[in-house]
Amino acid sequence: MLPLLVLCLCGPAQLIAKQTPLSTARRTVSISGNGGQMFREEGVWNYSTMLLREDLGVVILGAREAIFALDLSNISQKKDMIKWQVTREMQDKCSHKGKSSEIECQNYIRILHKMADGRMYVCGTNAFSPTCDYLSYTDGRLTLENKREDGKGKCPFDPFQRHTSELVEPNFIGMEHIAEGEQSPEGDDDKIYLFFSETAVEYDSYSKLEVSRVARVCKSDMGGQRTLQRKWTSFVKARLDCPVDDSSLPFLIQDVFRFCPGDWKTCVFYAVFTPQAYTSQSSAVCAYSIADIRQVISEGKFKTPVPVETSFVKWVMYSGDVPFPRPGACINNEARDKGFSQSLDLPDKTLQFIRDRPLMDQAVQPISEHPLLIKQGAAFTRIVVASTVALDGSTYQVMFIGTENGSVLKVVNYNGHTVIIEEVQMFQPTEPVKTLRLSNRTLYAGSEVAAAQMPLSSCGQYRSCLDCVLARDPYCGWNLPTKLCTAVSSVYQDPHSDVIQSLTDGDSTNCPPIESSKAVNLSFLPGNTVKLLCRPGSNLARVEWQVDSRSVISSDAYQINQDGLLILNASAEASGFYTCRSVESSNSQDYVTGIASYELRLASGQACQSEDATVLLPQAQTTQNTVVALQIMVVLLSIMLAALVIWNFYKGHFSILGRRCTQEQEAEGGQESVRTLELLRPADGKIQREGSTSNSNNNHNRRSEGKNTAQQIT
Repeated sequence: MLPLLVLCLCGPAQLIAKQTPLSTARRTVSISGNGGQMFREEGVWNYSTMLLREDLGVVILGAREAIFALDLSNISQKKDMIKWQVTREMQDKCSHKGKSSEIECQNYIRILHKMADGRMYVCGTNAFSPTCDYLSYTDGRLTLENKREDGKGKCPFDPFQRHTSELVEPNFIGMEHIAEGEQSPEGDDDKIYLFFSETAVEYDSYSKLEVSRVARVCKSDMGGQRTLQRKWTSFVKARLDCPVDDSSLPFLIQDVFRFCPGDWKTCVFYAVFTPQAYTSQSSAVCAYSIADIRQVISEGKFKTPVPVETSFVKWVMYSGDVPFPRPGACINNEARDKGFSQSLDLPDKTLQFIRDRPLMDQAVQPISEHPLLIKQGAAFTRIVVASTVALDGSTYQVMFIGTENGSVLKVVNYNGHTVIIEEVQMFQPTEPVKTLRLSNRTLYAGSEVAAAQMPLSSCGQYRSCLDCVLARDPYCGWNLPTKLCTAVSSVYQDPHSDVIQSLTDGDSTNCPPIESSKAVNLSFLPGNTVKLLCRPGSNLARVEWQVDSRSVISSDAYQINQDGLLILNASAEASGFYTCRSVESSNSQDYVTGIASYELRLASGQACQSEDATVLLPQAQTTQNTVVALQIMVVLLSIMLAALVIWNFYKGHFSILGRRCTQEQEAEGGQESVRTLELLRPADGKIQREGSTSNSNNNHNRRSEGKNTAQQIT
């Protein structure tokens, strides 16, 4: 299941990175820290279908046996809810087929479409009996009209299957309508593009190998008169490649989004891919132009099956004559001039050809023949694309990609260099992102357990000019007069404005100098371990430590961690002025930010003192190092030894020693000493526990306290 990723790209021609390094998010934040909102209803699950109704100001959210109307600007505010539950009879019928009564035999809302009259068409799995109905939202109330229709062919039976499909063993991903027939001089028809993965027929393999596909169907396709009756006569498919070097098997498409900045000729399909059979730990993003897809399908050569030996079929390129009208082509003016005005008029020769040879020989390659992004870690699951205008007037496409660990990544590609701006944790890491929608600079996401929304940008989280500019977020810029990182709007789109934004270079040289942080005064005792806290400015930055202007490197005396510096077994030589700097590289330029500074000195008394209220040194007591561990072991062994001695006295195991001493005293004629010893022995012959044993234990306690005092750092 599935997270979220955002990728910004400058113009379709610059979509692809020249090199696609395995990327790391510059910053990691929670959804609450990014200005997001969350919605969940007790006892309701699977918030995976979403319809944005900007005209009504609501988000229609489909879940398991429930439909919600949520406030579009704040989805945590529920406006209304209706239940659509399966009947007991339908549930029993489903469970008798071997399905889970509590999980599969429920009604999962899978289809939500807006109709021309403002109503909505909604379909659910209905305990493996797909059913559809009409939904309306009026005066703040949701209403199901109870005009139930058979949903077979429209809605999947299985709640965990994404869509219904008549393809052979497919994993159907998405369907996009392209209005190619609008104002077409050739009289062309609109097209429907289908994206899916299926078992490959063109590879020689002993096991089933899956590949990604794109297929095209004409919108006005009515099927054939005799051949392909009530079936597509224009269905043509081609392999969809997203090449990743470290994978031996093709990556499989998981989601697709159509982005059209202008007319249909400018459309680009953005898709996310994941590996099959655990052949790689990476996910990828590839983009395909509508022109490249049309060229392969409309002008490319076909594959044809050729029998090999007795039972094996090999698919090879077809080199024979192609009939007219071209198989798979839509009815256009040329076809109409020949008397073919609809698919029912197509000759059997054309229909038989496309029935037997629906696969194209050439594969569709991504723009520039490379992925936009390759990233290791959680698998990508969903993708949507937004557009924004930066300070320099350039338009950038921003992709939001859901991931399997419930997070959102925000990525930018400038001049072939990919940078992930941030990762926003939308849901718990075990809850994948199942759906993504965009509306009015807001991103909406759904998962198994909740729905969430977040702004496309949260510029206020960047607290300094350097941080704001180095983020290279096309939505954000540093406002010099207000000293704030603000959202870039048309007001600031002026080369002479007081807002700083550098997207291609991340050039922060125009930022004002950063004021030095106040030094924290700390003192320590010899032999202690001291921890000085310092976190880098971002996940892409590194920290550098200096003491009295000398560089600090990891050694037996110093240990540099991600969150600070450990000074091990500190001595007088450890005293000095320590500074921590965050160093981040952008376009081969290093930008340095002072994070913290400490004045460390040897304590003059038996107790450590600090002149600063935010003393960090007590945290060193929790540091588990070798010296402290050995001291604790000595204390524990001493306590065990003392307990053993007390137990032996209590059991009388030392009485033999007393008798032996008595015999020696009698031999020397010391009768008075014998009486003294006998006074210390009780009537039962056991030695009392008030004597030297008790004193020994008290002395041990004092030694232990002394050792503990030596470990204290204040």
